[in-house]
Amino acid sequence: MTQSRFQTFALTAEALVCRRGGRAIFDGVGFRLENGEAIALTGRNGAGKSSLIAMLCGRLRPEAGAIKLDGLGDIPLAEAAHLVGHRDGLKTALTAAENLRFAEELLGQPGLTPAEALATVGLPHAGPLPVGYLSAGQRRRVALARLLVASRPIWLLDEPMAALDVGSQAMLSQLMQSHLAAGGAILAATHGPLGLDGARELRIGP
Repeated sequence: MTQSRFQTFALTAEALVCRRGGRAIFDGVGFRLENGEAIALTGRNGAGKSSLIAMLCGRLRPEAGAIKLDGLGDIPLAEAAHLVGHRDGLKTALTAAENLRFAEELLGQPGLTPAEALATVGLPHAGPLPVGYLSAGQRRRVALARLLVASRPIWLLDEPMAALDVGSQAMLSQLMQSHLAAGGAILAATHGPLGLDGARELRIGP
């Protein structure tokens, strides 16, 4: 068994309520996520999956409810979690390696080098290429490589399989399995299978 890289922790959401533009999006959403666990967040378009992830990473305040992170001392959730959202968040004028070096310096807690991370996501020769020249699938893989250059226990992923071909989806599933085996945790909004054994489903909306 792979030895855990992370302290024992628990991320808990209690009775979260989301209201946008005066309209109730969801209410009463709760879960508990611990080391080695994965949650597949499902629901129709507009049900609030992205809003829930935005709450967890501190970009959106819940109307009511509480979010707690225990076991990691004074580290706030925003510094314990990686976020990969709908948008890749890459600077197109910079090379793939430069984007990852920027992430490495910004996020801290170093993991793989940019070259190692790119090789792991199947882009060993993309380091010197401007991101603007890459395909949508390649850019998505560069964005996912940020998960590897900084070691953080919680991965918050919004439609992580988007723009990936079948081979790249299998690669991401393996990366997620390895993260769980190392004691990390994952919450991923998805419309399709994640390829994760034992992932619990949390459905929002009808």
